[in-house]
Amino acid sequence: MASVVGHAIAAITFGTAFSKKIKNWKFWLLGIFCSIFPDADVIGFNFGVAYGSFWGHRGFTHSFLFAFIFACFITLIFYRKSIFKKKGFLYILYFFLCTVSHSLLDAMTTGGKGVAFFSPFDNARYFLPWRPIKVSPMGIESFFSEWGLKVIQSELFWIGIPCAIAIILILSLKKWILSD
Repeated sequence: MASVVGHAIAAITFGTAFSKKIKNWKFWLLGIFCSIFPDADVIGFNFGVAYGSFWGHRGFTHSFLFAFIFACFITLIFYRKSIFKKKGFLYILYFFLCTVSHSLLDAMTTGGKGVAFFSPFDNARYFLPWRPIKVSPMGIESFFSEWGLKVIQSELFWIGIPCAIAIILILSLKKWILSD
């Protein structure tokens, strides 16, 4: 898996594309939460849930269907009045992108068993053909090690730099479009 830092950077990047009218502290925090939440499935390890099972790590909570359901749920809970309006669609889109970015980043890592993108219809695990991101250690204590440092370096290069470029492009395009 990519680290919490890498996932949060992706959420922040997506958020820059949205209008100032819908962005506030709640928007940003929920986006970051959505980008991290799929890894809640690691709790299953404590209850004997096998890694490769439906509810195992990188299983259903990493699927496209889960990302959509979770985005709708977050929007319904936190933006109930907007759910059937244009704003509601934008919130769902943002939270979906944040949640699904988690799976895409995990599928670009050098370890694990792949991601069940199409669960529950197909529980096979997939990686993307290009896997440059070093897989993050599972435990917090393992993260503060030489391995954890290599993960941060990898994520800065493979997630941080592309996201910084994307943010600059998004903000430049918004400025250019709005200046006319």
